[in-house]
Amino acid sequence: MIRFILKRLATFVPVLLAIITITFFMVRIAPGGPFDEERKVPEETLRQLQKAYNLDAPLYRQYLDYLGGVVQGDLGPSFKKPSRTVTEWILMRLPVSLELGAYGLLVALCIGLPAGIIAASRPNTAQDYAPMSLAMAGICIPNFVLGPLLVLVFALWLGWMPVAGWDTPAEKVLPSLTLGAVYAAYIARLTRGGMLEVMGQDYIRTARAKGLSETAVVLKHGVRGGLLPVIAYLGPATAGLLTGSFVIEKIFQIPGLGREFVEAAFNRDYTMIMGTVLVYATLVLVLNLVADVLHAWLDPRVRMSIQ
Repeated sequence: MIRFILKRLATFVPVLLAIITITFFMVRIAPGGPFDEERKVPEETLRQLQKAYNLDAPLYRQYLDYLGGVVQGDLGPSFKKPSRTVTEWILMRLPVSLELGAYGLLVALCIGLPAGIIAASRPNTAQDYAPMSLAMAGICIPNFVLGPLLVLVFALWLGWMPVAGWDTPAEKVLPSLTLGAVYAAYIARLTRGGMLEVMGQDYIRTARAKGLSETAVVLKHGVRGGLLPVIAYLGPATAGLLTGSFVIEKIFQIPGLGREFVEAAFNRDYTMIMGTVLVYATLVLVLNLVADVLHAWLDPRVRMSIQ
């Protein structure tokens, strides 16, 4: 396991370097610049701005200078919000996005796992068809459609929830449901498939022959093996919950890092875009590593394959 973790950690730097390189050149090759939409300023002032942000240097020099700053933990100043550095903006906005992602994951697990277990306990019956039909509907409806629908029904028509914000517990309900609904649908289907495969194994029949109740068989013996597909999915799912909050934060006006990234993309704020991409890429790599280690710990076959 230690060798497996070290091998995965060794890929972090090359992957992050590739992401930084691709993002750096993509944002600069695209038409336009961070000061194109400013009011008309004298040429001398524009040259001073470009010099202050190192935009007058050759592209390769800008790239090397940015890499040097990243190594030192300096992500540079924000072009459009110079009151704080990019690092300060990220530290201020990231906790909100992490909190939203955690709530979304909690919603996905609390809905998806019971739905999948219930469906697998009585396959090909109404108890199976009902949750799986809802899961299919959840997969088919994207969050940028589900979010406005929830706002329309629960905020505008019924008046039960606030329309937007992130200050009170009530304001966090609709965004969390919107973000976690799609992943709950996938988790429900994966749980059902994994449980159906496990419930036909010999050790399950042995447990039943010993006189254990069906509830004990499912919860004590079936869940550990049946949830392996879900564990493998949790890595990319958790990463998707964190990085997929862009639309949710924009719909519900949540002051998170995803909303900051969208605004930076529209404003062509190079350093803010780079810093946000770097943070999200690091989170994705770490979460995928945690999911792989957890999967290997639960499944002896995976442990044998990495020895």
